[in-house]
Amino acid sequence: MATGAIGEERPTLFLRKATGLVRGWSVRDSMIYACLSTNVVTLGLYEMSFSSAFPKGQLVTSVIISGIWVSFLVIAYAGLVVTIPRAGGDYVWQSRILGSGLGFVMAATGWWFILWLWAPIYGNILSVEFFQPLWATLGYPGQAAWFGTHNGVFVVTLITIVLAGLLVSIGMAGYAKVQKWCFYGGLVGFLVVVGLLLFSSHATFVSSFDSEAHKIFGISNAYAATNAGAAKLGFTAPSLSLGPIGPTMLLVPLMMFFMLWPNWGTTLYGEIRGASDFKRVFIGMFAGLWTTVILAVVFLLLFAKTFGWAFYQNGNALAANFKGVLPVWPYPVMLAGWLVNSTAFQVILILVMSLWFFGWVGTLFLSSTRVIFAAAFDRILPDGAAQVSEKRRVPVWSLMLMLAPAVGLAALYAYNTTFATYTLDATLVIAVTYVFSAVAVVVLPWRKPDLWQASPASRIKLLGVPVVPAAGVITLGLLGFNLYEWLSNSGYAVNNKGSLVYMGAMYVLAIAIYVGARVIRNRQGIDLGLINKEIPVE
Repeated sequence: MATGAIGEERPTLFLRKATGLVRGWSVRDSMIYACLSTNVVTLGLYEMSFSSAFPKGQLVTSVIISGIWVSFLVIAYAGLVVTIPRAGGDYVWQSRILGSGLGFVMAATGWWFILWLWAPIYGNILSVEFFQPLWATLGYPGQAAWFGTHNGVFVVTLITIVLAGLLVSIGMAGYAKVQKWCFYGGLVGFLVVVGLLLFSSHATFVSSFDSEAHKIFGISNAYAATNAGAAKLGFTAPSLSLGPIGPTMLLVPLMMFFMLWPNWGTTLYGEIRGASDFKRVFIGMFAGLWTTVILAVVFLLLFAKTFGWAFYQNGNALAANFKGVLPVWPYPVMLAGWLVNSTAFQVILILVMSLWFFGWVGTLFLSSTRVIFAAAFDRILPDGAAQVSEKRRVPVWSLMLMLAPAVGLAALYAYNTTFATYTLDATLVIAVTYVFSAVAVVVLPWRKPDLWQASPASRIKLLGVPVVPAAGVITLGLLGFNLYEWLSNSGYAVNNKGSLVYMGAMYVLAIAIYVGARVIRNRQGIDLGLINKEIPVE
């Protein structure tokens, strides 16, 4: 600690000598977190249902292409993790390699402000994959429809926020136990669905679908009505094949809504054992990603076998255009459960498969709290946001900075249709944050040569070429392609002017906070410009 001319102690650059966080996770925990973040059930099944916007593309091929391309992002992020294995992820790397101001603005917007808007997105998943199919299966279709009303949306989003807050508040060790059992239980549910689809014929499904649709919703000949409705809409489902590649590539940006997140846990690596081992870090994210890829492909092939590929696509096309034959989203798990003529079995299957959501919901806030914590530890944010509880090592006030605004914005989302459109660019903003981390890993050998040479990532080479910076270049290609398509192609429903303006305002807010922090800390004798020259201690 520096001493002034009159003997007074000046404040240090960091809030304290050590973060106060502990390494409570194993690489296995990080792998499960990566798999739940790229969740094949909660996000995957839902996002793949919108593929009708690109009717000539092939879903299975796009999933495989996306998995290969995102694998390079995994390599790039693994390199950043082992170079600076600290809590805060993108914020810490960008602030140390590219500059403190840029790092804070990108991370605060992409990991803090934008995740407030993800609360209703998570809530919508809970509604269409849990509450609506559950109530419908129990014989209460009217109550199921309530969850799609303004009040229903708000209540479900509040439930989501509370669940996420509780999971984060129990600490890393506690969360690891919850996600582990939810993941294993979810895999059991997945195997049950696979068994149902594998050993049932297409004719059996048609009969079961018509029977249950009539029993629950009073709809006759629902299977034929679905196919007829799609034809009336002007939608023609493609046959299942591997090509053509051109139209299929247009599905890749759609796949990114669930496959771009294997690195979601990288903000937590100050609390994961083995964070300096490139192989272990890489395997954690890579295994999580490719588990999702494999499960997605298995699901799609079995849908084609048992549901019928045209029917699956037709049902999704109708739902995407709010003209579905069923009054609820045709959740594939619910449809698979209809193969067994037992309400009790159908309810149990939905409950078991809901473990994919309940193990995943904590990702809404967990990773973000570590970004806020890291910025506060660097003294950009108020000191309280970097305080951790003694028992569970949870940054409580960082969590509150996620929870409180999320509740207010949830009300706006539920009751203001215009504001609801502001969430459309939620994925785009996070991708922009990833762009700057990809830039950071590419320029790392030149910007911070000493740091790069000391990193285990510098020793990973192929034909003499450093693999990690090269993966960063390919990652920039992935992100650039997706950003271009999202901004220019209305088929993804994210190039909304109002949403872009709102997101721009979030960047302005981040800039204002950083500038204010520079002024305040300078008056306290702290130069935040020195942050990029120092790495926080553990």
